[in-house]
Amino acid sequence: MKILLIEDEDQLSKSILEYLKNEKYSCEVAKNYSNAIEKLESFAYDCILLDITLPDGNGLNLLKFLKEEKKSDGVIIISAKNSLDDKILGLQLGADDYLPKPFHLAELGARISSVIRRRQFKGNSTILINDLEIDTDSKIILFNKKAIDFTRKEYDILLYLSVNKNRIISKNAIAEHIAEDNIDFFDNFDFLYAHIKNIKKKLAKIGAKDCIKSVYGMGYKIEAK
Repeated sequence: MKILLIEDEDQLSKSILEYLKNEKYSCEVAKNYSNAIEKLESFAYDCILLDITLPDGNGLNLLKFLKEEKKSDGVIIISAKNSLDDKILGLQLGADDYLPKPFHLAELGARISSVIRRRQFKGNSTILINDLEIDTDSKIILFNKKAIDFTRKEYDILLYLSVNKNRIISKNAIAEHIAEDNIDFFDNFDFLYAHIKNIKKKLAKIGAKDCIKSVYGMGYKIEAK
């Protein structure tokens, strides 16, 4: 799952990023309005954490941008501004939730999980892909009720392909989804090939079906019933 944090307070950003990475989310940060626009134009996110008050613009205008571009990213407003007018306007512009500062990180994590379930999994926390079970709350993948030892990147790849099951996903799209802010990943796809190879190896080792199919010259897809 890929999260974009739009927040200009360094200490708060550091705390949120550390917490979310421990929760096995891929995270990026934008510290101002212009940087946020660049990221939103280039990538899709599973959830956006949006501060309204930014040094070079109003965060509510980013909601207008998402609406105009017909983007489906989930949005949680996190802001010290707690007026009823701000909350109502943010929700009217398409935000999924509003969490006033200060807040507990565990509550933020719960809100993110809820938004992602509603947006992508139709309210469910479990995805069944052939003989695999993906628990999006615990962020683990199980085979015969036993967790498979996947890294965070491997989990993210499998989940991303599973959400888009039976669709061909380009290598570029997968790379962008898991790269975070590491642009070195885009020099080539060796890192992606290595992750896919490790996933297939781990599935074969436990006797699970190899559901990831390579489509020559295009990308990958998960074939599921």
